[in-house]
Amino acid sequence: MRDRQTILAPTDFSDTSALALDYATALAESFGASLHLLHVVEPAVLNPAGLELWGFPLASLIDQLELSAETRMAALGTEAEPRVPITRIARVGQPFVEILRYARDHAADLIVIGTHGRGAVEHLLLGSVAEQVVRASTCPVLTVRLPGHRFVMP
Repeated sequence: MRDRQTILAPTDFSDTSALALDYATALAESFGASLHLLHVVEPAVLNPAGLELWGFPLASLIDQLELSAETRMAALGTEAEPRVPITRIARVGQPFVEILRYARDHAADLIVIGTHGRGAVEHLLLGSVAEQVVRASTCPVLTVRLPGHRFVMP
């Protein structure tokens, strides 16, 4: 049996992710849980052909993006760190897949994720990482939206 519960807070460094992190941190502190911060670098958004033309090897760029993410994550949650154990990790892959994989591999008890509240057309074209996580997660998922976003019926 584990000593503490685990809360996973994926981040894309947006304002919505910052708000979700606030909720995750408060929950972790209230329940004595550990907090895991995860950022996923998505290589699919990079155009390898275009990068190679400019002399940027894709592997090197991905390494730099991971390092940048780790640097940005080092600043997240620092005010709660004395009270909440925090693990920070950056991975490369498809965001919803890596979030679910990390949650499974680390036996997450809860995922707290921000949702951007896109309109119906954007949602149909782009999909939603948060929605995919909610649909496929084996643990509870708390979704957080910024105040002022209104629901738009798809």
